[in-house]
Amino acid sequence: MSSVIKVLVVDDSAFVRKVLSQLLRKSPFIEVVGTARDGTEALEMVERLHPDVVTLDLVMSPMDGVEFLRQQMSRRPIPVVICSIAHESGKLALDAFDAGAVEFVQKPTALATDRLLEIGEELVAKVKVAASVKMANVLELVSVPAAPIARAEVSSAMVARKAEIVVIGISTGGPQALRYLIPRLPAAFPVPIAIVLHMPVGYTEMFAQRLNDVSPLTVTEAGEGNEVRAGSVLLAPAGRHLTFVRQNGVVRTHLDVRPIDTQHRPAVDVLFRSAADVYGEGVLGVVMTGMGNDGMLGAAHIKGAGGRIVTEAESSCVVYGMPRAVDEAAVSDVSAPLDELASLIMEMV
Repeated sequence: MSSVIKVLVVDDSAFVRKVLSQLLRKSPFIEVVGTARDGTEALEMVERLHPDVVTLDLVMSPMDGVEFLRQQMSRRPIPVVICSIAHESGKLALDAFDAGAVEFVQKPTALATDRLLEIGEELVAKVKVAASVKMANVLELVSVPAAPIARAEVSSAMVARKAEIVVIGISTGGPQALRYLIPRLPAAFPVPIAIVLHMPVGYTEMFAQRLNDVSPLTVTEAGEGNEVRAGSVLLAPAGRHLTFVRQNGVVRTHLDVRPIDTQHRPAVDVLFRSAADVYGEGVLGVVMTGMGNDGMLGAAHIKGAGGRIVTEAESSCVVYGMPRAVDEAAVSDVSAPLDELASLIMEMV
């Protein structure tokens, strides 16, 4: 791929195609090579123009975004950034991740208005992220069914201390990686799990339900005051930080928009720090695929409290950003590819 990212914009609205193209062209590192009105036209234009990234609306006719994804991924895998709205395309968005989409930008409105300009910075950033993903890893995740976990080799010193909670931080490639990992943990999993996944508002509850449908564990979107108990998987709601409070010997969830100075809400750093403050050395932090360094400071806090940190190996990451930041900060105890993570976690709880 050249230093300039070639992008195809796909949307059924001429106004949206024009605005998204203008927003992308503001970056000197992005060239919009074409626009398409629906999935059928997009398939032809990808074949002809060979873009590096596609931005994709989901609600289109006659061929919608999900069907485009399925057909395109079977022809030639290409990074796709979904650009759609929540209330019209919630299920379609999750289907799109299952088909291999790698990022999501939420339109602020379904109307043809200048509010689309609000997403310019996020759109450019996520197109740049998408251009760097390992599509082979994405396609492997969406094609491999759930299977019994393999045994991992873990040092006796690491096994000796059992965790009281597992906290997971994940971003780009997260929906696919979690759909691979969580179903491989048994119903008798002995401690709670809490997850921060960078995902737009309007999707985390639906994603938690879909993950619950394929997992032995109970997966829910975290609410205010939920009891944190063994066998439960709590997914932080988009737009709120997930933290913990201990009341009369019982740990419960607390949701808050504060702190407001984080790049992400929810933030992995906030979850990890709170877990360390409440559980001390009983925390097992897991940092998985994703762009940026959210989780690095939180991982250091967990280590400072006596807890342990696992990072996903570069070989299986869709984007080796968040784990790299933790590895380079020398706060990871062990690194393992995704297909060994479930076994490794089981050995450490």
